[in-house]
Amino acid sequence: MNLLRKILFPFAILYGFITSIRNFLFDKGILKSTSFDIPVIAVGNLSVGGTGKTPQIEYLIRLLSDKYNVATLSRGYKRKSEGFVLADAASNAEILGDEPFQFYQKFPNVQVAVDANRTNGITQLLSQKNKPQVILLDDAYQHRKVKAGFYILLTSYGDLYADDFILPTGNLRESRSGANRANIVVVTKCPNNLSEEKQAGIRLKLKLSCSQHIFFTFIDYDTVIYGENEKITVGEIKSESKLLLAGIAKPKPFFDHLKNENDECLTFPDHHHFSEADLDSILNKASGRKIITTEKDYVRLKDSKLVSQLYYLPIKSTFINHQQNFDVSILQYIKENLEP
Repeated sequence: MNLLRKILFPFAILYGFITSIRNFLFDKGILKSTSFDIPVIAVGNLSVGGTGKTPQIEYLIRLLSDKYNVATLSRGYKRKSEGFVLADAASNAEILGDEPFQFYQKFPNVQVAVDANRTNGITQLLSQKNKPQVILLDDAYQHRKVKAGFYILLTSYGDLYADDFILPTGNLRESRSGANRANIVVVTKCPNNLSEEKQAGIRLKLKLSCSQHIFFTFIDYDTVIYGENEKITVGEIKSESKLLLAGIAKPKPFFDHLKNENDECLTFPDHHHFSEADLDSILNKASGRKIITTEKDYVRLKDSKLVSQLYYLPIKSTFINHQQNFDVSILQYIKENLEP
C-alpha cells in the first residue's frame, strides 16, 4: 500500500460508511429494488476491475445459449452512445463498449444490450418480440436497483477481497460483507494446479456461509493467435520478435504468456480509446513486426490502420475442478425460476 493510499484512509472509512448505509437501505426495502419474473444472473466483483468478468460471462453464454434464449446486459463502459442500445449489424465497439461488442461478435445467437440503467435495460429487453428467457447482467454486483435472482461474485486468486480494503486506501467498491449477497464465489486466475488443500484454505479465509458455494478457475489461453486472414500457433509466435499490446486492467499474465527477450510490451489504460496518434506510435514501435493484442483490444482495433499486422489471443475461463457442480447450480436456478 503506497503512502498516498495510507493518507487517504479517513476517506476510505467515510466511503465504506456511505456504501454500508446504502446497502442497509436496499436490504431493508427502504430503497427500491426491482425484481423480474425471469431468471436474472448478476456477475461482478467487490474490487475495481481485473477479475475476469468477460470470460465468466462467456462461459455462461456457452453453457446456456443452446438451451435458452439468452441476453447479456452491460453498462457499456466508455461507449460513445447513450441510453438503451440493442446490438445489431451497425454496432461497433464505440457504440456498445468493447466487451459487449466482443459478446456480439462471438455469439450471434445471443441478444447483447447496453444500458447504464439496468432496470430500464431489462424492461426494454423484455419488450422485444423475441424476448429473452435468461438475462446475464455484466458487472452489476453493486447495482442494487435491480434484484437479480442469482449472484456470482468473482475475486482474483492474487488479490482476494479478504486481503483488500475499501477505496481509496484499497480497491474495494464496498466492504467485504457485500460478499454475503453471493450465491456463488468464483476465485479466478488461479494456478491451474491449485491443490484441494489450498482451495479449502481460501474458502476459510473468505469466511463463506454454508449456503454459499465456491469454485476455482484459471485463464486458459488458446493455442492459436488470430489475424484478419491468418492463424498462427502460439508456439510459432513465441519465438518471433513482435510487439505485445494491451489496454486491459492487468496485462502482465498476457505478456508473460507470449513474450521473449526480443519483444516489446506496450500498455494502455483499460478500455482505452486509441487515437490516430496512438496508432501511429504503435506502428512506429512495431517497425513492421506482428502486433499481438488481447481479444478485447482487438475488437477496438480491427478496423484501424493496424489491421494488416494485428493478431489477438483468445482466452476462456476453465474450472480446476467441480465444473459440473457449478453448471448444475446455474441450470437448477433457471429451471426453478423459468416461467412454464
